[in-house]
Amino acid sequence: MLEILKYPDPRLHEKSLPVTDFTPELHQLLDEMARTMYGANGVGLAAPQVGKLLRLFVIDVAQQDGKTKKLYEFINPKLENGEGKITFEEGCLSVPGISEEVQRKAKISVQYQDRHGQSQRMEADELLAVAIQHENDHLDGILFVDRLSPLKRRLIKRKLTKVVTL
Repeated sequence: MLEILKYPDPRLHEKSLPVTDFTPELHQLLDEMARTMYGANGVGLAAPQVGKLLRLFVIDVAQQDGKTKKLYEFINPKLENGEGKITFEEGCLSVPGISEEVQRKAKISVQYQDRHGQSQRMEADELLAVAIQHENDHLDGILFVDRLSPLKRRLIKRKLTKVVTL
């Protein structure tokens, strides 16, 4: 299992670089990220969360919506055509024990590459759309807590500081 960086680690606010080499090492990283995500009971995991500044993430919303396990791998994603609004209580493996409501687009389109470098396109709504937007934010150095009010961010920082120092 890979180590998941925790907020407020400054590496979580760095921007990721595009993936250019679709090698066996990339496949191994994707496999390890999926194992780490499942092991931590997460819905998604982005490469920056495990200290790799690459534009890729894995998602499986099955644990949250009661569906059959379905792993998605997104490499070099580009979100487009978002519409509507949805408010969802989000958590993050890099911000353990904290969840807050975040407003996002209700429906999105995403262009991306698969592990073999092949171009793909997907329409997503509800939880999958929220998860894609959440993980894509990580690639730009944005955490869900950055989308909260300054007051809520201060309260979360205080709460996390207490947990770390206990």
